[in-house]
Amino acid sequence: MVQRIRLRYTKRGRLRFTSHRDFQRAFERALRRAEVPMAYSAGFTPHPRVSYANAAPTGTGSEAEYLEIALAEPRDPEKLRELLDESMPAGLDIIDAVEARTSGLADRLTASVWELRLDGVDPAEAERAVTAFLAAETVEVQRRTKNGMRTFDTRGAVVTLEALPAQVDRPLDHACAILRLVVRHLTPAVRPDDVLSGLRAVADLAPPVPSAVTRLAQGLFDEESGTVTDPLAPDREADTAAPQTAAVAADAKAPEGPAA
Repeated sequence: MVQRIRLRYTKRGRLRFTSHRDFQRAFERALRRAEVPMAYSAGFTPHPRVSYANAAPTGTGSEAEYLEIALAEPRDPEKLRELLDESMPAGLDIIDAVEARTSGLADRLTASVWELRLDGVDPAEAERAVTAFLAAETVEVQRRTKNGMRTFDTRGAVVTLEALPAQVDRPLDHACAILRLVVRHLTPAVRPDDVLSGLRAVADLAPPVPSAVTRLAQGLFDEESGTVTDPLAPDREADTAAPQTAAVAADAKAPEGPAA
């Protein structure tokens, strides 16, 4: 391995229904079509060195999914991104790439910004449910896991939750509420559908049709600003600083001219 590249990709439109395994297969085909010089694992069954981080649940859209690949030969991150994006199905779009110059990408994915579109729900009703949810100290829900039913608190994971104003361009006979929330990545993970279950528990909010869920951002939660920051920013900053450091080192080694 001579280089690591971190990529940001999306799940849009009907492709939000692809599972994580479906995406893995599509991405590995794209690596072959783009002739990416991948580094491989050791052992009897070598496989491309790809690390996935905190994939969104099947059925949810996302603008902020991340992975890291290891290369056997160096490549320009932007050119590599373009080649991979051309080789992926529309909707699974590779939208950002940086060379990994820092450690711990997964450690910087501590929170997500989600948007939930609730068709058939009046915005005023959604606002009342949000108020009730935020006022509660705990909001317990149940979810079936591979080990059976599990009860856990959703309120503790939710940093912010708001009902956005109604969109004026929608027809009056088509109610639609939009919720925006920031959720910490805890154990067990609290998913958007768990928050909807919590809203149903505290305020009897029950959308008549399945909600459309999209992850807008994912990264490190900044306690001071209350925002979710770009997890690739440290790599970009290190990449910018690297040429400056090299230039300083070169100047320091340059021979001095003849004395005047």
